[in-house]
Amino acid sequence: MQAIQITTLEGPEAIHLCEVATPEGDDLVLIDVEAIGVAFPELLQTRGLYQYQPGLPFIPGAEVSGVVRSAPDGCSLQPGDRVASLPLIGGFAEQVRARSDLTFRLPDEVSFEAGAAFVFNYATSYFALVQRGGLQPGETVLVHGAAGGIGTSAIQVAKAFGAGEVIAVTSSAEKGDVALQAGADRYVLADGFKDAVGRTVDVVVDPVGGPRFTDSLRTLREHGRLLVVGFAAGEIPIVKVNRLLLNNISVVGVGWGADSFARPGEVAAQWDALVDHLRSGALSPVIGPIFALENAVEALRCLNSRGATGKVLLTTDPNGHRPREPKKAE
Repeated sequence: MQAIQITTLEGPEAIHLCEVATPEGDDLVLIDVEAIGVAFPELLQTRGLYQYQPGLPFIPGAEVSGVVRSAPDGCSLQPGDRVASLPLIGGFAEQVRARSDLTFRLPDEVSFEAGAAFVFNYATSYFALVQRGGLQPGETVLVHGAAGGIGTSAIQVAKAFGAGEVIAVTSSAEKGDVALQAGADRYVLADGFKDAVGRTVDVVVDPVGGPRFTDSLRTLREHGRLLVVGFAAGEIPIVKVNRLLLNNISVVGVGWGADSFARPGEVAAQWDALVDHLRSGALSPVIGPIFALENAVEALRCLNSRGATGKVLLTTDPNGHRPREPKKAE
C-alpha cells in the first residue's frame, strides 16, 4: 500500500510517499482509508517537537474515516461498515489498523470527509464545555480561534447542548464569516474583544492563550469559567489568582486526551453523546482544503501557514481532492 512516512525531522518538506506493507495486528480493525484528518500534532512530528514521537521512520496520522476490511473476533464491527476512527498513528496511508473501541460506525447521512474531521475536535469540545465546563442551558459562551477546527466545533457543541448566545472571536472579518456559518450568533474581532463583549460571558473556550487571556477573564460574569484548551499563540499565560477570588470565577484545564484515553470506554461514551447531533446535522464539521495523499507536503504547508479555515484533510482518492491556496497568516 502507499503511505506517507516521516524519515527525518526536517519539517514537512522532508516527508515521503512510500510503498509499505499492510499493517499487521489481528486484534485490531483493518480500515481501507477514504479521508484523513491533518492536525498540528502531525506538523510538529515532522520537526520532532510533539510530545509523542515514534522512532523513525513512521507513518503519521491520528484520525481517519473509511471502510472496515476486517475486524477481530467478538468485535461489533463488520467488513463493509463505514467508520470514523482514531488510529492515533499510521493514518496517512491507504490502510490503517485501529482499536475497535476507538472506531465508530459512521451514519449513512455523514460523508467520509466529515467523519475524518469529527472525533478529535468535537469530543474535545464536548469534554471542555459539558464535562469540564458544566455548560448550563441559556449560558453565553465566548469562543476564541473561532474559525479553526476546535473553534468551529466548540460553537456547534455549545449550541447543540443548550447555550443561549455564542460569541466568536476571530482575527478578521473573513474568519468571522466562517464562524457565523458554523453557527455563532455574532463575532467580534480579537483586537478589542473585551470592550466589544463587556462582562457578559459565562464560559470562555480558549485554544489560543497568549496576551488575550487576561482580557478573557475580564469578560466573565460571576461564577464564569475559562476553559484552557491550548496555546496556539505560543505563549502560556500566567493567572493572577486574586482575579479569580474577587469575581468568583474559575480557570479550568481541558486535557481531553490525557483524561479520555486513560479511561476505557470514555471516548465511546462521548461518541454516543454526540452522534445523534452529527446525524441530524446540528454538528457539521467545517471542511477546509482537501489534498490527495501524495500531496501531504502541501497539506502540512497549508496548516503551517495558519491561513486555512476548517479542517485540512487528505484523501486516498486522487480524483477527490480540492486543494486551495493557503492564505498568509493574519
